[in-house]
Amino acid sequence: MGIGRTALSIVLAGSLAGCGGGGSSDGGGPIGTNPTPTPTPTSSGCSLSARQDFVRAVLDEWYLFPDLLDTGVNKGSFSDLQSYIDALVAPARAESKDRFFTYITSIEEEEAFFNSGASAGFGVRLGYDTGANRVFVIEAFEDGPGLPQGLDRGVELLSVGRSASSLQSIASLMAAGGPDAVIEALGPSDPGLQRVFQIREVDGTERQITVIKAEFPLDPVSDRYGAKIIDDGGKKVGYVNLRTFIDTAEPDLRAAFADFRQQGVTEVIVDLRYNGGGLVRIAELMGDLMGRDRVGQVFSYTTLRPSKSSENESDLFGTQAQAIAATKIAFIGTGGTASASELVTNAFIPYLDTDMALVGTNTFGKPVGQFAFDKTECDDRLRAVTFKTENADRQGEYFTGLASVVPVTCRADDDIFTQLGDPNEASVAQALAFLRGGAPVCSPIGGRSATATLRDPAAMPLTSRRQVLQPDTPSPAQREVPGLF
Repeated sequence: MGIGRTALSIVLAGSLAGCGGGGSSDGGGPIGTNPTPTPTPTSSGCSLSARQDFVRAVLDEWYLFPDLLDTGVNKGSFSDLQSYIDALVAPARAESKDRFFTYITSIEEEEAFFNSGASAGFGVRLGYDTGANRVFVIEAFEDGPGLPQGLDRGVELLSVGRSASSLQSIASLMAAGGPDAVIEALGPSDPGLQRVFQIREVDGTERQITVIKAEFPLDPVSDRYGAKIIDDGGKKVGYVNLRTFIDTAEPDLRAAFADFRQQGVTEVIVDLRYNGGGLVRIAELMGDLMGRDRVGQVFSYTTLRPSKSSENESDLFGTQAQAIAATKIAFIGTGGTASASELVTNAFIPYLDTDMALVGTNTFGKPVGQFAFDKTECDDRLRAVTFKTENADRQGEYFTGLASVVPVTCRADDDIFTQLGDPNEASVAQALAFLRGGAPVCSPIGGRSATATLRDPAAMPLTSRRQVLQPDTPSPAQREVPGLF
């Protein structure tokens, strides 16, 4: 998620780009980003020791939980920067307040993603079945190279190799090395890298395809199913599926809600089931687009540590020409729903109460966000947890997931064999049922969200048995779009 904090960035002479990841001012990784120049990294001032000193100075001044920093950590005991960061914030992680939300990343790569959704790969999101050790495509992106070759939602990957003669079965890879072995077999995100797959389509047909990784822009609202109006027995229900909160989502969201408004829609399904977060600015826009009757009321509070309280903000619902006055909202979520996605959902609790529901499974639980601190000569961007977000009732303690605070929850499957946005897909069908019948038609979601971390493939379950395939060190795009390859 991300908060636009341009003034703060200027005050800090460009060292702070107001945003955060997986919940920052402008992004889900971040919640908001103000671009800064990205020169070629140089050795001067970029020694590990100098980079560690930069990180330590930022955290000492800005970290949201100053009492949960391990100030006794010896930087000389670490051979890489992220391990040092992890050690510094370990006390906060032990209390589930910073589950690897503070991290180092590339300025250039992150800005490429948040500005345009730029990434490189096959253009698919992958999940795996923990019981049967099977890997499936759970979403395909229209501009990626995989979809034209047949990689779409519900397709199973049976084998992968550099060529047809070097295919390895997914079952053998999973048996030998688990999901990490599959990730390694898929190869790095280098344009031009080729992989051959044996796949099984939803109808059972098996065939062999070749896909070459390429750079592609990720459309945050799919042209196939991202925004539509569902006729539910004569009632018009708006459906919007937002993949990630990046800048390019704005025109699509405005167009979707302009259509909803023109057709008199007041009940909405907001599908955030795989949305790992993004820019707070886009989260605020989404709130505005559903809050036409709440202009001037509190959308959310942004609260920093006491020494930075002068930077606290109250965000109010604003006026948008395309906005509707939503009377009922069904938010679809999973363990992969985090940060900016959770911010939007939490913001409507004080206003809709039992006229809104969380449908699917519990969410990740990330009510905090990051600002971006740049050491430009090294292409280093530190995403540090610096603020918490709360709704109008000052509720923001959902570290165990939104199911603990949303008044109505409706358990539902993620039916990967039915396309997103289809009224017959399990979660969409349950969302429609809630909008028709309210809480009585729902079976409550139970249990915690993912107990692992965002860096662990087990961190974001889609159902009790299916999890997003995620590398230990995700790229900026993978942090915001979990399972992206």
